Amino acid sequence: MMTTSASDAAQIFGDRVRARREELEVSQEDVATLAEMHVSNFGKIERGLANPSLHTILRIATALNLDPAVLVAGLDADMVPYRSHQLTAADLIAARKSN
Repeated sequence: MMTTSASDAAQIFGDRVRARREELEVSQEDVATLAEMHVSNFGKIERGLANPSLHTILRIATALNLDPAVLVAGLDADMVPYRSHQLTAADLIAARKSN
């Protein structure tokens, strides 16, 4: 069965988590236990199939002895699924000033 990642960002995040776990030579079960989550959910995150919450990201980073910023560095809104607009706060402020 072919599965699709939740987003490019989720795939990259999961790849980073897996690489760090393998670098530490610990199992998915070990990290899931340390992060206080079910191993199947952890596996989905590693495969890029899940979009973890902030709290989950922090627990995983802590379990892997990493600054959470390492796991999310360089990820941006262009890597997430459909967005109804591409506007930023800067665009909104500029539009308000021009009116």
